[in-house]
Amino acid sequence: MKKHMLMLALAATLGTLQMSTAQAADYKYVLLHGFQPSQLQSKPDAAAVTANGETYWQEFWLQHASARIDWPSHERIEGKIASHYLWPKLQQMSRDNLCQPGCVLVTHSTGDLVARYLLENQANWLRNAGLAPLNIIATFDFAGAGGGSELADLALNVADGKAGTLVKKAVQAWLGFEPTRANVGVLNDLSVNTARALISAPVNRVPRVRFIGGGTDYYWITESFLPGQDDGVVASHSSCGAAKAAAYVSCSHQVDLDGKVGFSSDAVTSFMPNHLPLLMALGYSHSALVSNKTAGKYTTASNNVSFGSGRLSIASKDEKAKWPFSGTYRFVVDSATTPVSALVQRKAM
Repeated sequence: MKKHMLMLALAATLGTLQMSTAQAADYKYVLLHGFQPSQLQSKPDAAAVTANGETYWQEFWLQHASARIDWPSHERIEGKIASHYLWPKLQQMSRDNLCQPGCVLVTHSTGDLVARYLLENQANWLRNAGLAPLNIIATFDFAGAGGGSELADLALNVADGKAGTLVKKAVQAWLGFEPTRANVGVLNDLSVNTARALISAPVNRVPRVRFIGGGTDYYWITESFLPGQDDGVVASHSSCGAAKAAAYVSCSHQVDLDGKVGFSSDAVTSFMPNHLPLLMALGYSHSALVSNKTAGKYTTASNNVSFGSGRLSIASKDEKAKWPFSGTYRFVVDSATTPVSALVQRKAM
């Protein structure tokens, strides 16, 4: 009899745990891609924008998402990106009750900046149209360009004929071509000062969870133009979510981007509202953060973050450096064999 009662109690407990876990993980992922340089020249129509958006995420996040918000890089955020792409998709998502259990925006690169504009405006836009605002409970921002990129400023200088040979080479490495004023599009918004002025004091309190890289896809050609640590496209002041643009080497005073534990005087001291850096991955480039490939071990700026009914908890372990190196390094458990995006998706509850 006692054994029977114990089994019933255990079954009830397990059932409760399974239910709470399922409820916490019921939120939907909505993808918001980044800047796509080729679109500055191709100027795609709506169908091509949708096709490009699907391709953008196909390596990993596409299979885990319930929706995407695709947008064209040859337009401006407060112009046709908002009116022709964000607004129609927001209406559709509201009518479908997609975010009733909660939505997490997964952004990459300039998608971080687009998300900031969306988060601040979506509730008013939808209410004014007689629709329910979306229940967006967090954003997961990979290689976030919400603080702008110095490369965008360089590209605008090239377009204005005010750049030397080295600047032109860096811009060509990034964009694949030399821009003119006729094809800069969202680069205008991505300029550091312009990006930081866009919704600089948001009213919404949606947590902006950050994932930061430190590698490059451009053989370090762009590095000298990006202050502090960078991922080949954006500096850490942007990807960490720093309150001001400066030459930072880490998002945390306790650990460097490479995982070395110890006080860092060149780390970010204050952050934009609601910005919460979580993982720092020295070996991951701007694009690698949303890929399904590994690029070395990575570390934590923080181990836990909560959002709505969800949470992200990351286990890390301190290791003594092996000769000829010295010191203690902190790495995420299993990070050597688990891509950043895969770990985030797996650990999000």
